[in-house]
Amino acid sequence: MGEIIMNRSTKIFTGLAAAAVIAGGIYAATSHNSSSSKNANKSATLGLVLDVGGVDDHSFNQSAWEGAKSYAKENNLKAGQNAAVTYFNTKSQSDLNQNFNLATKSKKYDIVYGIGYSLNQSISKSAKLNPKQKFVLVDDIVKNRKNVASVMFRSEQSSYLAGVAAATKAKENGEKTVGFIGGIHGNIIDAFDAGFEAGVKATDSSLTVQKQYADSFSDSAKGKTIAAAMYASGIRTIFAAAGFVGNGAFAEAKAENTKLDADSKDRLYIIGVDRDQKSDGSYTSKDGKKVTSTMASSITSVGDGVKNIADKYNKDKKFPGGKTIAYGLDDHGVYLTKSELTKSQKAAVKKAEKSIINGKITVPNHPKGSQFNQNF
Repeated sequence: MGEIIMNRSTKIFTGLAAAAVIAGGIYAATSHNSSSSKNANKSATLGLVLDVGGVDDHSFNQSAWEGAKSYAKENNLKAGQNAAVTYFNTKSQSDLNQNFNLATKSKKYDIVYGIGYSLNQSISKSAKLNPKQKFVLVDDIVKNRKNVASVMFRSEQSSYLAGVAAATKAKENGEKTVGFIGGIHGNIIDAFDAGFEAGVKATDSSLTVQKQYADSFSDSAKGKTIAAAMYASGIRTIFAAAGFVGNGAFAEAKAENTKLDADSKDRLYIIGVDRDQKSDGSYTSKDGKKVTSTMASSITSVGDGVKNIADKYNKDKKFPGGKTIAYGLDDHGVYLTKSELTKSQKAAVKKAEKSIINGKITVPNHPKGSQFNQNF
């Protein structure tokens, strides 16, 4: 496994350009020449190979692209198809190798990103074929490739806070069960699953977490069906960590909530993931009020991870190849939105957040019995 770098002193703030991910001097400078090394004063060009789901998936891909666009704007680069900062859409897993070929064949992009853990095999293959190209894999770890930097997020920490919020609400309203919808079993979704359940149980050990996996990140219809069954069983709050599948769960919550007054005790809630999904839950209630089904969102600062690697490279022309950069609550790499939480929910979340940051609470990143065991 590559060296893991934990930068506790540097904060990652959304939209800021200068968040240095790793303190100067830790990176070993790469000796590889790229298209940017010929023009040292020029900002790095970026090519993002996206995961299945599209650039507007309201989740990981979209967050990554938003970070790339922010980077382009701050560096006076064009962003879009075939521009200096661009993305390659992936309709199915079979497209991945071809997309990496497209991203690397012209040597047009100084840094090529793979967005999502399912791209590990394809980016590793491309890195072997293109040893002078700089690559970044977001959300998984590439081993034994000196030209690949790995960016990871401690999503279990923000998911723990989501569990605290959901359990606080359930306890106050006499609910017995909360729901979790996962995409595909693996190291990454394990973190959301384990963190959420740990937060729920720490808040009220009598609560049950009902879990169901869609075995997909793209089947929104299945997400809607799963959510409908959970809500029909009496569950009022669901945490969906399932990519585009989660859009179906949001659609189900909104559809049912439009039949209710805004202050109805039967109102349904959903907790979003990866980006702030407050607007995705927006609807008009039966009594004509503009409200949202979104209770909170467990944010993974994917866009910042994309942006900060490029910012750091522009600053010192050193690339963290072979290393793993991990972001957590303490550096704002993950967090929970709080604008829709009640006073008591906010208080409970802030207390738990402080305890995680100061080390009093260690959040598991795998549920009991998981076959996966990645740690970083």
